[in-house]
Amino acid sequence: MPDFWDQGDKAQDLLRERTQLQKTVESWESAFGQLEDLQVLVELGEESEDEETLKEVQASLPELVQAVDQMEFSRMLSGPHDSSNAIVSINAGAGGTEAQDWADMLLRMYLRWCERKGFKAELTEYNAGEEAGTKSCTFTVDGEFAYGFLKAENGIHRLVRISPFDSSARRHTSFTSVFVFPELDDDVEVEVEEKDLKVDTYRASGAGGQHVNKTDSAIRITHMPTGIVVACQSERSQHKNRATAMKQLKARLYEQELRKKEEEADALAGEKKEIGWGSQIRSYVLHPYRMVKDHRTSHEVGNTDAVLDGDLDGFIEAYLLSEGENASPGNQF
Repeated sequence: MPDFWDQGDKAQDLLRERTQLQKTVESWESAFGQLEDLQVLVELGEESEDEETLKEVQASLPELVQAVDQMEFSRMLSGPHDSSNAIVSINAGAGGTEAQDWADMLLRMYLRWCERKGFKAELTEYNAGEEAGTKSCTFTVDGEFAYGFLKAENGIHRLVRISPFDSSARRHTSFTSVFVFPELDDDVEVEVEEKDLKVDTYRASGAGGQHVNKTDSAIRITHMPTGIVVACQSERSQHKNRATAMKQLKARLYEQELRKKEEEADALAGEKKEIGWGSQIRSYVLHPYRMVKDHRTSHEVGNTDAVLDGDLDGFIEAYLLSEGENASPGNQF
């Protein structure tokens, strides 16, 4: 294709997909090669009754099993958008400063997780709380299988602790919602009519350099038919902010349509399934004991500080493995 490199982002997307596929093939080829080598060693060891050779095989098996387990886990990230970048939206629930502080804790947790994974995170919209914390925010995550991993975080997150804002030191329960959407490729068409949009411009009022740049060209877009509101204030260019906001809107409309189809399929099957992103999925208890528990998988961790510092892989892997076990060809997207 002579004009391949003239296609810009599309060319980059194709190269990234090629790299991912090549890595998958090479991993399986390596595992098969190791297995064949071990089979030869077993045959040689048995023929010569060489116990040292058989011990060598036994010592090598755990490494091979771990590699196969990792590839099996990677197979769980085979959804149509799992390899895409992610758009994450955090919204504090009712409860004023207490809930807004919890939203800020979750924001920090996800940004730390991104650092651990080597992913690039960029805040595109941020609304600070009146006294402390975060009312709402949106950020994008650029990394291999970012959406595939982060879709595990879709839902309501519950915090139980002694409130640092309560002079009587009483225990409080706070809720914050986390919504995760795939950043759609250009070849995924989502029809949005200009007449359905209400576009407002405003000056960003975030927390300065800590979160987003202050700008006179922030954009807020309301999709009138659905009531979905998206915003972007990270760029100094109004044009770029609008483009980013439209990406977020299309991602949310696409996800909404997928959820609608899921619900219709469940109704036809006579089943009533709980929608993960619309229910409480995880509890973070800091008092009277310390534990983080995922209610979908029963995976729990006692080291709450590590989890709040971004150590989420155990929860994400448990969720993806449980989804893989429960999935069937008829109910996958």
